[in-house]
This record gives sequence, structure tokens and C-alpha cells, in this order.
Amino acid sequence: MTTLSRWVRYGLTLALFFLSPVLAAAAPYAALVMDARSGEVLYATNADTRLHPASLTKMMTLYIAFEAIEHGEISLDTKVTVSAHAAAEPPSKLGLKTGQKIALRYLIRAAAIKSANDAATAIGEAIAGSETEFAKRMNRTARALGMRNTSFRNANGLTRAGHLSTARDMTILGRRLFYDFPQYYNLFSRRSADAGMRQVNSTNRKFLAAYRGADGIKTGYTSAAGFNLTASAERDGKRIIATIFGGSSTAQRNAKMAELLDLGFARAPARVPERRPAPPQYLAANTPSAPARIKASPLPPDPRRVVIAAAAPEVQPAAATLPADAPKSDDLVSDDLAAAVAAAVAESLTAPEVPAARTPAADTTAAASRLALAESPRPVPAPNRAAPAPEPAVAPAVAVAAAEPAVEIAAVTPPAPRAEATAPANVTAAPAAARRNRPENLRLAALTHGTTPATGPKFVQATPVQPETLELLDTRPPAPGQTVILAAVGPEPAPLAQPTEVVARVSSSGGRNWGVSLGKFGSSFAADRALLQTALMENDTLAGALRKVTNRRGGFEANFVGLTKEVATLACARLTARARDCKVIGP
Repeated sequence: MTTLSRWVRYGLTLALFFLSPVLAAAAPYAALVMDARSGEVLYATNADTRLHPASLTKMMTLYIAFEAIEHGEISLDTKVTVSAHAAAEPPSKLGLKTGQKIALRYLIRAAAIKSANDAATAIGEAIAGSETEFAKRMNRTARALGMRNTSFRNANGLTRAGHLSTARDMTILGRRLFYDFPQYYNLFSRRSADAGMRQVNSTNRKFLAAYRGADGIKTGYTSAAGFNLTASAERDGKRIIATIFGGSSTAQRNAKMAELLDLGFARAPARVPERRPAPPQYLAANTPSAPARIKASPLPPDPRRVVIAAAAPEVQPAAATLPADAPKSDDLVSDDLAAAVAAAVAESLTAPEVPAARTPAADTTAAASRLALAESPRPVPAPNRAAPAPEPAVAPAVAVAAAEPAVEIAAVTPPAPRAEATAPANVTAAPAAARRNRPENLRLAALTHGTTPATGPKFVQATPVQPETLELLDTRPPAPGQTVILAAVGPEPAPLAQPTEVVARVSSSGGRNWGVSLGKFGSSFAADRALLQTALMENDTLAGALRKVTNRRGGFEANFVGLTKEVATLACARLTARARDCKVIGP
């Protein structure tokens, strides 16, 4: 009985061996040839047809592994514990055992060179924790790379429902491996390598040896997919990348790939501007809108900023020339009055309507607020230029508001300034130019002296002229005397002490001894770049943080420090939601 069973197994094996080329011949055929320098497609057949990629899938597994190493999520020397699921994967395989510990570098070599399914699964589980989570990351990365018709279900490419890709997408992925990770790309040109447990040979060694200039990249085969190959070669300064789906055998696939690469070298121009692919943008689809960012900001709102943003100035044409002695906007309004007007405008924006009867003072204040909102601010008048005349439509409001503007506006309490501890690191004292650009200054600057005839509304005097005012008008100044008084020669008076302007930076004490780590990077420059990109994308929560790069064993760690525990936790949660790896670091 045992002998009979053995012969039955041998018979089935031989039948599958001879029938596999026949089954593969029925697989759909697709191909694409691309100039790697520019990304231009030189030839395509069924390039966007979704087919089984087989072990071409491992290119994405390796891309994410290289990415995780560069981001400091894992290192080449990390010991990976092999799970029972990874050890049970069918051939091709390295022969991993459940519970075995092996360095990541050996798993990468086995997956890239031997196309080991167990090694690819172990890589995915080591990075994402499970095959399901790693498949989600594969799909997220595929979308960021522009692979629009690809959906992954596992890390090794074994046939599974919904696990599909296209010749175009796999060519894009091969080009990305070449440009995004040149330090690892030479791995695909090796004919053999040490995989820790044993020496492994490349599944692509025949094509690498036969085609001049070939240096990669990956083969694939299943009965449903046929014989697949993504290859790259360089000749005379030209680099061509091509993909084949549905070959009938290894020899037929290699011969067809040689034809496609020859076609690519013939069609590619000798000189073409190199257009490297842009870095993958994982945050583009998840970037919140402006209202969402404002709502999520840990900093309290500033009503003055809201008022200025709501009344954006419009570009106005230049008007007639002003006299040389026209007053400036700084001379017409004080800082206290400007702050009071801004507070009144902010209060009018948020206060509900009062249906009851109003006092004259309240009506005057409401009219002044309506005037501030009705007239959009205008640019500050340049020297020798007249400010644009007010709109005639607001004439009644001006007449009403002129009754007691100074008394009512001064009665408004300006908003309390925010505490220094909550201000972001880049907040400094507002310059005088900002005060000149306030809406209230701009409106008052339009009321200038000169001979230009007024075309808009005029202010109406609400009270009769007082006798004291008439006496002052009739008083003549005393005649200048003829005596010349010489001042004593002495030291010049000391200049008035100017208030010291203090630019505060967020301290790392007082509860701000928490931070966020983005992981380790291969260079200090890469860590700085990651910090800068993250700070720009997550400005709401990380605006007050200090960027710090620390040289540690295994790479340069990129950290944001000087945060409270709550802000650090919030920032890390938002980064995790945007597919960025981070961890909260405490004191």
C-alpha cells in the first residue's frame, strides 16, 4: 500500500509538471515597455488589464521593507521570529521553521533572489504585525506610487481572490525601486547570495546572463498567472524597464523580454531630460481641510486673527494725488483705539441680535460695527496718492455713527492677550506695519485733508459749538520775541529707554518634557528633511515643538521635543492616522 501511494504521488507530480506549461499558455498576455529616465511608455499591450502578478508582488514587499529601514522602523540586523503561518507557506521557500529567529537582511535576500514565499511573509509580519495589516500598507503604498489598478492580499503573490495588478503598475513599481532605493537596487542583479541558512540562487539568473546590460528585477510564476517578469537594462546611457504577464515558459518569457527591451532601446531617444519620480505622498488624501485643522488646533483662537481674515483687502486702482502734507494713518488713530475697534468688530460677529428696545448708546455702537463690516478694508495710501473715496451706500451709517463714536468705542474692553506659554515658537511682537494695515486705520486714513472735492458722505456735527471752542478760535498766538537765547553746551539727553522685545521659545521644562519620535534614518539630512516635512504637514500640533536629530546606534533619530504629554499624544495619533510611523517619548 505504501509503494502504491508513492507511485501515485509521483504520477501526480509528473502530470502537474507537464501540464503546467499548458495551463500557463492559457494565461492572458500583457506587456509594457518604459523609458526609465523620463517615464515615457514606448510600447504597451493590455497594459491596464488586471491579472495575477504572482511573485512580482515581492517587489512591493521589498519596497516597503526598504522604506521601513530608512524610516527607522526596523533594521537589517533585526531578528525576526518566524510564525507558523510564514513557515507553512508553499514553495518556493527558504525552509524557515516556526519560532526560528533570523536577521531581516537574510529574509530580504531570500525574497529578492530566490523568491522565497516564507521569507516574504515573515518580512510582512515583522513590519506590520500580520499579513492582513501588511496588505493594507501595500495597498496604501501602491496608491501613493500611482499604481491605480493594483490590489494586494498577501506579501508573496500566491494566487488569492482580489490579488491583482497590471503590467503598467508593475513597471511603475520597478522604476520606483531603481530611483527610490538605489542603495538596495544592486540586490536584484546578484546571481546568488547568502541567505543565512544557505546559499540561494537567483530565479532570474538565466536572463541576467543572457541579456547585455540587464541588472534586474523580479520573476514570477503561478499556474493562474503564467510566467511573469519585470526586467531592467541599461545600454549607452539609456535605461529601459519592461514587464511581461502570461508567458508560456521561462525560455519563451526571456526571449520575449529580450525583444521588448531591444524595441525599447531602439525607440528611446539618445538624450532625454531625466524626470525622477516624486516622493510618495501618503498624506495627500488624508490632509484635513482648513476648518478641520482650526478645530483640531490645541491653541486657543485669536479673535483679532478672525477679524483680519474675514475682512481681506481688495486690490483697488490708484486715485488722484494727495497734497504733500496729507496725514498718515498712524497720526489719525491710536493703538488703543485700533484695538477697541477690532474688539467691537469681533463682538459684533459673535453676539446675537437683541430684539428688545435699545438705548442711543447701544444703537451708536451697533451702527459703528455695521460700518466696520459693511466697508471692506482698502490698501494703505502710498505717498502722493489719494485714498479711494468711501462707498455712497454707507452714507447713512456714517452719519449715525458720527454721533458719539469716541465715547462708545472706548467703552469696549479689548480682548485679553494670550499667555506667553501657549504662544507658538515663531510668535513675535507685531511690527508697526501690521498696525498700519488694520482695517480701522485704513478706513480712517481715507478722511484726509486736502483740496480734492469730496464725492462720498460727510460727517454731521451732532452737538452745537461750545463757547470755549469759539474763544480758542479767536485767541491769537503771541508775537515772536526778538531775543535769542543760546542753549548751554552740554551732553545730549539720554535717549528714551525702548521696551525690550523678548522672543520666547517653548521651554522643555514645566511639563513640556514629552516628545514625538519619527524613527531612525540613514543620515542626518534625511532625519532633518523628515522633521521639516512633518512639521509643515502637522503644523497645528507641532508648531511649538523643537526639532532635534540625535545620532544613535543604528541611525539618526528624528524627534520633536518640548511638548506636553497631551499634545505629544495627539500629534502621534494624527501622524499614525496619516500612515506615518511615530511613537510618544516621555521623560
